[in-house]
Amino acid sequence: MRFDVLTLFPELFTPFFESGVTRRAYESKQVEVVLGNPRDYAAGNYRRVDDRPFGGGPGMVMMAEPLSACLDAAQAARGNDAAPVVLFSPLGERLRHEVVQHWADSAGAVLVCGRYEGIDQRFIDARVTRQLSLGDFVLSGGEIAAMALLDAVARLQPGVLGDEASHAQDSFNPALDGLLDCPHYTRPEQWRGEVVPAPLMSGNHALIERWRRDQRLTISQARRPELVAAARAAGQLSKQDESALKKKL
Repeated sequence: MRFDVLTLFPELFTPFFESGVTRRAYESKQVEVVLGNPRDYAAGNYRRVDDRPFGGGPGMVMMAEPLSACLDAAQAARGNDAAPVVLFSPLGERLRHEVVQHWADSAGAVLVCGRYEGIDQRFIDARVTRQLSLGDFVLSGGEIAAMALLDAVARLQPGVLGDEASHAQDSFNPALDGLLDCPHYTRPEQWRGEVVPAPLMSGNHALIERWRRDQRLTISQARRPELVAAARAAGQLSKQDESALKKKL
């Protein structure tokens, strides 16, 4: 798959591609990322990419033409002018596991990283096919959001994580019925007076899995009750699950 990232700050991505376990995905080109800078397509000696907003107000607005020309170049290089164009925006759909899985199974997209007060709406109306949001807050630009999507997509690729089953144990994964993950412990067995829960030390795999399931259920009920409700509606909760939830009420 290939993701083209349109950004005024391509240098922000260099350490991201070279660090951590997900670098395997970028080095192997399982997730190919190509950076494009709209400033390279701006006119004039100053390569201006922003201007003051019509109607007044604070901040500057990214101009449509440099972005559009940069997008044209990215689509031409892909050999596919129908590649989806994704803008990171507060107006967008919330980035969830299902959305990440969609892009992990796709051929990629063009990711547009906005800056300043926003982007000329005419570019959005004419060229953007989908908008995504990390949450109900505002960043200085779309680069961090793009990295979040790329990282989440990369770790779902075969061979990227040390253990193929690792991502199946992540919070929100369908393998966990969309619930939050359980707590994890490692050596030493005692740390500052606190001990590892007894079921994890039992060696009884059925008991361990039951403890983990109960933890996922009760934590999800306490922190994200809508996840438990969704699992219940989908018929994914057993009688033991319901009993575990009642015990914690």
